[in-house]
Amino acid sequence: MVASAGPGPGPRFEHGLVLGKFYPLHVGHQHLVRTALQRCRRVTVQVLGSSVESIPLEVRADWLREEHPTAHVVAAIDDAPVDYDSDDAWAEHMVVIEGLLDAPVDAVFTSDEYGSELADRLGASWVQVDPGRVLHPVSGTAVRADPAALWWALAPAVRAWLTPRVVVLGAESTGSTTLAEALADRLGTAWVPEYGRLHSEVREGGLDAPWRSDEFDLIVDRQIGWEDAARRLVPRPLLVCDTDVLATAVWHERYVGPAPAALWARAAAHPPVLYVLTGDEIPFVDDGLRDGEHLRHDMHRRFREVLDGQSVPWTEVRGSVAERVEAVLPAVEEAVAGALRFALPLEQREQADGPRGPSARG
Repeated sequence: MVASAGPGPGPRFEHGLVLGKFYPLHVGHQHLVRTALQRCRRVTVQVLGSSVESIPLEVRADWLREEHPTAHVVAAIDDAPVDYDSDDAWAEHMVVIEGLLDAPVDAVFTSDEYGSELADRLGASWVQVDPGRVLHPVSGTAVRADPAALWWALAPAVRAWLTPRVVVLGAESTGSTTLAEALADRLGTAWVPEYGRLHSEVREGGLDAPWRSDEFDLIVDRQIGWEDAARRLVPRPLLVCDTDVLATAVWHERYVGPAPAALWARAAAHPPVLYVLTGDEIPFVDDGLRDGEHLRHDMHRRFREVLDGQSVPWTEVRGSVAERVEAVLPAVEEAVAGALRFALPLEQREQADGPRGPSARG
């Protein structure tokens, strides 16, 4: 049986099913889930991904739980052959689908035509939502091909996970903050300032009091918190950051002594796609929060050593602010493009054209 998903409340169902890859979650998926929630007493959303995809299943499930907290979200790997003209292939998919259900369903909500077959196999009604994707002309395939063009279609949690970071760092008075702001402005995105500077202004005793190791843990926590909040709001898939965990570890060396292994481990676990080191050739400016020019060149050399010893690409820039921005743009664009590549989903690997199945919307 096919039920309409047009205007009006429509029939009420007991238990509705929505499934897909959600690779990644977009506004079309969300419309599908919202429609099911309006029409059903309870809704199960199944995230069915394959082992070849590059966004973890639980990440996708968490996106859905955040956006649709009243839905029951479950996830499983479904590596069955992508051949929906085959009863054997359907049978393999149904083992996964039915295995994730905690109760029978009486409605299946899809946009694509596979919903009819799926509903029949589950003994349920098929509710087709936005056929032809007229209301929301977007698909997972299109988002993966050009995330920036379809950034509007992604929820804040999805944007946060997808957004690559470029980190500008450097010794005191080398223009890192100025460059971070200018680079973000040039690229039409947001930037995150240095929390450590704010902490220096408000810490008990000011700059004259000895620094403690635990203060650097606090700085890291707050810095990452600022980044996470900003990544949800960026107007395009790129966030520019003025410092990060790696730089904080270097400053720990300067003010306290060798950084703890745990701090270096946090830096390794939170890499950007590119580091930009600001040159120390520009005049030193003392703003009242800096140690002095005599330390700047040694700190610059230490930043070079640390950047050489880690795996993230990095580049050093010199000259005026405008010259630095133009010099680093090619490296930024290359790094961001590399970060926004997705592994092909299973059906695109197995058959470029042909029948589409339960995870068709992407």
